[in-house]
Amino acid sequence: MKKVRFFLLIAGLALFTACKKDHVDASSTQSLQSSINDMTSSLNTLQQIKFNEALYVLKTFGVEADGDINELKALGKLIDGKKVPEILALADQVAQKNSMDWSSTAPPSLGEMDIFGDLNPKEVDSNDVRAGSINLTTRYSGDTGSGPTAVQIIPKLTDASGNPVSFSGASLEATLEVFNNGVKLSTAKNIMVDNNFKGFYLKFSSLSAERVTDGKIDITVSVKTSSKTLKMTKIGLDVNPAALKMPAPPKIDSAAITEPTFPDVNSPSGTPVDPTATPAPATPKQPAADPKSTVSKFLNNVSSQNLKAAFDASSNPSWGSYDSFSNATSGFGAVKNVSVKNISTNASTPNSASVNATYDVTDKSGKTTALKVTFGLKNVNGDWKISSYKINP
Repeated sequence: MKKVRFFLLIAGLALFTACKKDHVDASSTQSLQSSINDMTSSLNTLQQIKFNEALYVLKTFGVEADGDINELKALGKLIDGKKVPEILALADQVAQKNSMDWSSTAPPSLGEMDIFGDLNPKEVDSNDVRAGSINLTTRYSGDTGSGPTAVQIIPKLTDASGNPVSFSGASLEATLEVFNNGVKLSTAKNIMVDNNFKGFYLKFSSLSAERVTDGKIDITVSVKTSSKTLKMTKIGLDVNPAALKMPAPPKIDSAAITEPTFPDVNSPSGTPVDPTATPAPATPKQPAADPKSTVSKFLNNVSSQNLKAAFDASSNPSWGSYDSFSNATSGFGAVKNVSVKNISTNASTPNSASVNATYDVTDKSGKTTALKVTFGLKNVNGDWKISSYKINP
């Protein structure tokens, strides 16, 4: 009888063990949490910590979604069916892509991580860093004779007096946004554990030369603590134009190359005759208005926040879509008022023109900036359209 009970106990334990999952089941949030708990229970203490850190890295930096619930759903899709080694390898890839000082084989560094959230109050919140602002330091690097190829952007949290704040064991989400003339070029994220944070390493080759029109970029770094999000912006950071990503040369379709034509001996003028040639295009319609009036209307529309009319007056690829153009944080939607001082036509041909404008821009926070801008314009069906925008020193 004892033997029967013993075998029944063993069978029960075997059945219980067999029910544990060794891979992620993301069919629902509940099954996601249950499967991750099963996977975690089979690891030793150190492995559990690194596994939880890997999940945090993937949830925070490996998916694009707003809000914890949507982030969990996106994370579930990313890791569905994967086992622990695959998840650790994927987290290593995400950390390397974001230049994070983290790896699955390094000692624990992110504190106590729980992607599902801990509803129980904690005696000490490591992310409750009492800071008042961010101080940004930039260091150029990679100069091989033709100028630097990258810049390191290092944020440090400071108190109200500007002194660095001391903290450790945190997992503060830090975000770098790069802009040119109000258009966002790139975004990167990282984790700030303490105030010895190495920051972000921005390679100029990751930025397109077509989108950096004036050799300068604006950067914004934000750091999220448990009580607030701190932000700091640096305007007019120089970049090395020679190190920017150049556009790929156009591909030539060899099948589209036609044989050369030769003079027709029966033609009195002896000029080449190509029977397949299409007629020459008609002369484009010439604009009747002065190009500087287009710039004046554009600035007035921006000042009055009639951004649709301002956008319709442009044909500038670097401004992107209307949503980017009118963005209230990084676009012209942030402008409260424009005070024009002078507008003059610098050069003009039937198809292109250059207009210089001097004006003051006041943003919605009340900050006023004096600008000297050269607008490039092109003839589009008889109307002048703004095709480029360059801020001059």
